[in-house]
Amino acid sequence: VDICKQEMLQKKNNAVLVDGVILNGPIMDSKAGEKFVEEACKIIMEEVIQKADDVTEKVCEWRAPETLKQILDLEMRDTGESHQKLLQLCRDVIQYSVKTSHPRFFNQLYAGMDYYSLVARFITEALNPSVYTYEVSPVFLLVEEAVIKKMTEFIGWEEGDGIFNPGGSVSNMYAMNLARYKFCPEIKEKGLSGLPRLVLFTSEECHYSMKKAASFLGIGTENVYFIKTDERGKMIPEELEKQVQRARKEGSAPFLVCATAGTTVLGAFDPLDKIANICEKHGLWLHVDASWGGSALLSRKHCRLLHGIHRADSVAWNPHKMLLAGIQCCALLVKDNSGLLKNCYSAKAAYLFQQDKFYDVSYDTGDKSIQCSRRPDAFKFWLMWKALGTTGLEERVNRALALARY
Repeated sequence: VDICKQEMLQKKNNAVLVDGVILNGPIMDSKAGEKFVEEACKIIMEEVIQKADDVTEKVCEWRAPETLKQILDLEMRDTGESHQKLLQLCRDVIQYSVKTSHPRFFNQLYAGMDYYSLVARFITEALNPSVYTYEVSPVFLLVEEAVIKKMTEFIGWEEGDGIFNPGGSVSNMYAMNLARYKFCPEIKEKGLSGLPRLVLFTSEECHYSMKKAASFLGIGTENVYFIKTDERGKMIPEELEKQVQRARKEGSAPFLVCATAGTTVLGAFDPLDKIANICEKHGLWLHVDASWGGSALLSRKHCRLLHGIHRADSVAWNPHKMLLAGIQCCALLVKDNSGLLKNCYSAKAAYLFQQDKFYDVSYDTGDKSIQCSRRPDAFKFWLMWKALGTTGLEERVNRALALARY
C-alpha cells in the first residue's frame, strides 16, 4: 500500500497527503459513475415508467420475507460489488416491489404516476438540496412560498403561512403543538410543569396520528376526547358541544378541535361550518385534517364538501394523495401570518440563521420547522401544477369522485 501511495505521489507532484490519505485525488471514478447512472436510468425507464399502465404486468411479484432476503442478497460486504451486480440488484428491487402506478393497485389512499412530479423528484434527488436558508436553496424556497400562497388562496384565506412536512401525521402534530403554544406560549421555555390538564377534541373517525401526536407531545391519549359520528362518519356538532362543556366542568382546559375533511375509512367530511361556530364560542383552535380531502378544494363541483374551511386556524393537505404528486408531499397551512409558526418552532441557531446576510433573511424559513435538513417537496407539486394547470388538477379530483360513485 505504501509503495502504491509513493507511486501516486510521484505521478502527482502537488499531491496533498494527510494521515495517509491523498486529499486532492479523485473521490470516485466519475466516468464509471456516469455510466452506471445512465444504465440504471434505462432500467427505470423500461421496467417502471413504460410498464406503469400495463395491466398485463403484476401489481406485485410476491415472495415471502425469508425467500426475498435470499433473492435480493441484502448483505453488505467489505468490498464493493461490480456494476453489473448492482444493476441486477436494481432490476430485482423493481421486480419484487409493489407497483403503485399499476392500474389495479388499490391501497393506502394513493396510487398512480404523475410524470412531471417524477421528473421533479429526479431533479431534486440529483441536486440534493436542503430547504432551510435562501443561500443554499434559493429556487426551492421561492417555489415553496408560491405553492403555499396558492394553496391558502384555495382555502379562502386572504393571507397565511405554512411549511411542507414529511407526512400528514407530522402536519397534524405541528398543528397540535402550534395550538398549544397559542394557548399557553410559556410552554416553550417552561415546559409542561404547572400547566392545567389540556384537552383536545376530534372525531371517532379521525386519523390515528391524533393519538400519536397527543402521546408524543405529552398531552396524553386520555386527554383526547373522541366525538361521536353519524351514520356517514361525520362528527356530530351537538356531541362536540357536550364534550367541551363536560371538559370545562371537570376543570380541564380545552384548547383544540381537530376536524377531518376526508376520513381514512369512510371518506367523510366533518361539518366544518358548524364546528367552527363551536370553536369561536369557546375560543378553541380549529385544525382541519384535510390530508386526503383537501384536494377537493380545487374542484368547483366538489369544493362544497369543505364548506367553512376558511374559518380554520390550520389545515393539513397532502397533494400526494388525490392529486398524484410523488410521496411525500404534505403541507401544513396556517391562517396566522404574524410569525406564530416561526415563534413556536424557532431555536435561533446563530451559525445558520444569521441576521446580517446580504439578502432579505425573511426568506430563511428553516426556523419554522422542527427539522433542520428538509426536502424540497413543494417542487413536485409546483412542476405538476405548472404542467397541468388548475383545470388539469381539477379533472383529477372530479375523476376520482366519479370513479368512487361508479
